[in-house]
Amino acid sequence: MVGPRRLKSSRSGAPLSGATRRTALGLLLGAPLLSACAGVQQSLSQFSNPFSSSPSPGPAGPPQQAAVAGTGGVKVGLILPLSAAGNAGLAAQSMRNAAEMALAEFQNPNIQLLIKDDNGTPQGAQQGAQQAVEEGAEIVLGPLFAQSVPAVAQVTRARGVSVIAFSTDSSIAGRGVYLLSFLPESDVNRIVEYSASIGKRSFAALVPDNAYGNVVEAALKPAVPRRGGRIVAFERYGADRATAARTVAQQLGGADALFIADDGDAVVAVADALTAAGANLRNIQLLGTGLWDNPRVYSSPALQGGLYAAPDPAGFRAFAGRYRTKYGGEPVRTATLAYDAVALVAALARTQGGQRFSADVLTNPSGFAGIDGLFRFRADGTNERGLAVMKVAQGGGVAVAGSPRSFGA
Repeated sequence: MVGPRRLKSSRSGAPLSGATRRTALGLLLGAPLLSACAGVQQSLSQFSNPFSSSPSPGPAGPPQQAAVAGTGGVKVGLILPLSAAGNAGLAAQSMRNAAEMALAEFQNPNIQLLIKDDNGTPQGAQQGAQQAVEEGAEIVLGPLFAQSVPAVAQVTRARGVSVIAFSTDSSIAGRGVYLLSFLPESDVNRIVEYSASIGKRSFAALVPDNAYGNVVEAALKPAVPRRGGRIVAFERYGADRATAARTVAQQLGGADALFIADDGDAVVAVADALTAAGANLRNIQLLGTGLWDNPRVYSSPALQGGLYAAPDPAGFRAFAGRYRTKYGGEPVRTATLAYDAVALVAALARTQGGQRFSADVLTNPSGFAGIDGLFRFRADGTNERGLAVMKVAQGGGVAVAGSPRSFGA
């Protein structure tokens, strides 16, 4: 992977040049990966982890007035829950800031953002989408919440307008609706691929009995045999982790890797339950998803040396530094999604002509490169991300394998 670049920022918010402009231009089709990779900045906010599902919106305040950013000729809808209560509204404002920051850093992009507040509801999102397409939007970015995406799609599909949404729920992706988010499938595929490359062939797994576990299971079970491995034990758990842990502990003798798909307190509790059941976790390679990027995981003696897939931290650190300079505060972790979405449509508006947001252009197999690294949209609307492999260590994750330079065949 091309190393991270130190990007300069402007305190005045004026358009930037040099490395920052090249980063935005890295989103051009087939362009080299310039400022790829990002990591998780831990905070008290539930938006601090990009691999988590977006929280449900709380009671909303009065809707904000529609606004416009940029003066270009290509109109782009941006739908966010700006007036939603609590963390949802805070995240939406941070994402709006990041979107406007992308406009400034791209330098004279030929786009105009039509910013709509969906009030945290499907009805508000649908109304915002209707307004945006009536005002000439050629593509819609957002919404954030999964339940609002189908409402937006009802409007955009009728007009032949594509949507790039920020939800982590892959079930709502589909024709003309693409997800620019962090999906568990990418984590699973990357960590299984890497494990196979270092000789791991027999996998045991413990996953939570919830929606996240469902997605992980659906990705893991085909990924392991695809890489020449086999699953020797697979258990799901709810509040009672001990029973599942005992079952798996009894079968670890036939495994050389143990996959645990949970985060923070939960994954630590699972590891403790396995130890209590007699498992020696030092004799097996522990594996996880991006949810492992959590202080509780790093401080757990039982999880030291475990491997998980996630973006490399460099890109987000650079982005957060520029954001602090411009806005005087910390960005939520999902802010990079809005930045990358705006930079992507700005690049396509500059280079792709009249079919700039068509399915063929958006699903280009070479993908795109942004703050959060290499990504590409699949025809079914889901995405694939180029991720690093990180090792659990005291104080944080340490990269043991970098993000890919390009998507392989």
